Amino acid sequence: MELRHLRYFVAVAEAGSLTVAAEQKLHTSQPSLSRQIRDLEQTVGAQLLTRRARGIDLTPAGLAFLDHARAVLSQVDAAAEAARRVAHPAKPCFTMGFLTGHELTWMPEALRILRDELPNIDVMISSQYSPLLAEGLSKGKIDAAFLRREKGGSGLAFRLLVKEPLMVILPSDHRLAALKAISPGDLMGETFVIVSGTAPVLRAVIDNYLKQSGVNITPAHEADHVTMGLSLIVSTRGVGLLPAYALHYLPSSVTSRPLKGYTPTVDLVLGYKKSNESPILKLLLSRLDDLVARVSKPR
Repeated sequence: MELRHLRYFVAVAEAGSLTVAAEQKLHTSQPSLSRQIRDLEQTVGAQLLTRRARGIDLTPAGLAFLDHARAVLSQVDAAAEAARRVAHPAKPCFTMGFLTGHELTWMPEALRILRDELPNIDVMISSQYSPLLAEGLSKGKIDAAFLRREKGGSGLAFRLLVKEPLMVILPSDHRLAALKAISPGDLMGETFVIVSGTAPVLRAVIDNYLKQSGVNITPAHEADHVTMGLSLIVSTRGVGLLPAYALHYLPSSVTSRPLKGYTPTVDLVLGYKKSNESPILKLLLSRLDDLVARVSKPR
């Protein structure tokens, strides 16, 4: 297995099409890209995607592999950034952390704002669970992070970015998918997939919502991250509650429905250490309204 195999696979997964990935992202031929994906599947020993008339769908194995592939590529990019940082120490360095799954929407615009005004800086990226990001901020290893409002962060400040509504995530052909909106009572008796302790703030929001709704649901499975949750929902034909950002990752075999009535939300915030006097951080904080507007702009 080579890094190019991982890059090709991630490009295909994000494009949702071998043809689009080949022509618009990788600038290679579609037959060549198909061979690379087949070679990767042979090396892994599992089918990672299925072809359909207008694109591809990731299999449960493909969904699980995608998260790890992204992590490997992220670490490779981080290693390259670290090497460049050592080789060119004169450049100011700024480390940004992202709650896994939010890089797709927030990272491009945040980097654009920083590099438009401060082109001669190095930006390091860290993608982790929210509690680990808060720990990194407290220890001074991360300058700013897009995370949940974690408790116990010593000397941290948080600025609200968005309130993400919870959505019901379920297989496209599930019986509840026929409903326009789903109530907590509709979830009774279903195989319920819930987030694990890796996301304590989100888990508390979900638990409190179910408790206040008077619904007693025992989770059948716990997921550490979005792609794992989607994989479990597909493989068990279960249902789950996830923030709206998960909609960016839904394959065609999975759909979403809003909650009926009161809809709980979970905050996404920008966190930083109060004692951090980085001028790059001050610039980012001064442009937060612009950042939120850019990300919220219809595409």
